[in-house]
Amino acid sequence: MSSRLAQISSHLTVQPTAAQTSSIPTKIGVKSPEDVVIVDAVRTPMTRGKKGGFKDTVPEDLLAAVLIAIKDRNKIDPAIVDDICVGNVLQAAGGATVSRMAALYAGYPEQTSIYTTNRQCSSGLQAVVNIASHIQSGLIDIGIGAGVESMTMGYGPSAMAPQTSEKIPEACEAAADCQLPMGLSKLRPAFDGATTAGNASQVSDGAAAVLLMKRKTAEKLGLPIVGKYIASAVVGCEPKTMGVGPAVAIPAVLKKIGIQVKDIDVFEVNEAFASQAVYSIEHCGLPLEKVNPNGGAIAMGHPLGCTGARQIATLLPELKRQGKKLGLTTMCIGTGMGMAAVFERE
Repeated sequence: MSSRLAQISSHLTVQPTAAQTSSIPTKIGVKSPEDVVIVDAVRTPMTRGKKGGFKDTVPEDLLAAVLIAIKDRNKIDPAIVDDICVGNVLQAAGGATVSRMAALYAGYPEQTSIYTTNRQCSSGLQAVVNIASHIQSGLIDIGIGAGVESMTMGYGPSAMAPQTSEKIPEACEAAADCQLPMGLSKLRPAFDGATTAGNASQVSDGAAAVLLMKRKTAEKLGLPIVGKYIASAVVGCEPKTMGVGPAVAIPAVLKKIGIQVKDIDVFEVNEAFASQAVYSIEHCGLPLEKVNPNGGAIAMGHPLGCTGARQIATLLPELKRQGKKLGLTTMCIGTGMGMAAVFERE
């Protein structure tokens, strides 16, 4: 763990807001026709950026592959999908144009709308939560939360704005810290401490997609139910220690639903950096045997916009393999935030 992160626990004062910690009735272990459920979650392989199997694959082809898989595996008429939200960070124009192209190519009709969202490393999870929230509120009946990233084709100078304000960083140290890069390509410390390319997540390419609807809709259509969305939380922290985001997001989402760390069976903690993951695990008291049983981003890769959706596609099968029920996904977010969500296996 870097010396900087080792000092944080003594003054970690970030507290969730009232809105983020307000008590909501727990839905765990209770089935309701109004539950937002997951019918399926699929992903491509996660491959090395610039050297792996997808180095010559454009992001819309990656996205199209999972959108095709999600409808074909479940034998659904794509016309029943009301909306698709795609997490994306690095592609030009936020990936909006190519995402629409991918959906149309994948066989979704013109009336199926699509948009992208960028909450940096949590974009894929935010896409799933957006769709779940819209289903809960009645805005849509069926939707897909997805994520895609070609870091091969999007990573580099385009990851940062070519020109930014001079006065804001000069006047506000926290704003200046928002421009800290997510890591360097050489095996030398990327930050203050010992974070290197060897103990940080890979530059990666990949895509994932999650099909959601209410329980009553899935039952009416005769579709399988593999999981249920319970709750999520996003919490801010210091931009210069953005890696500790899970340490504040995990307690926030657990407080929302009135459960404790011991109640979670599997944790998918995104490993942006080894020190960040270790700190978050120790700060929250997560049992190591429950964390990333199939490996995390250092081993598997971290296509920024994809990871949040990929974690769900990893989590639900692992819960099934273990015969367990509750899982939590979490990640830090560049500029200083963390996001976490809880899911229940059916």
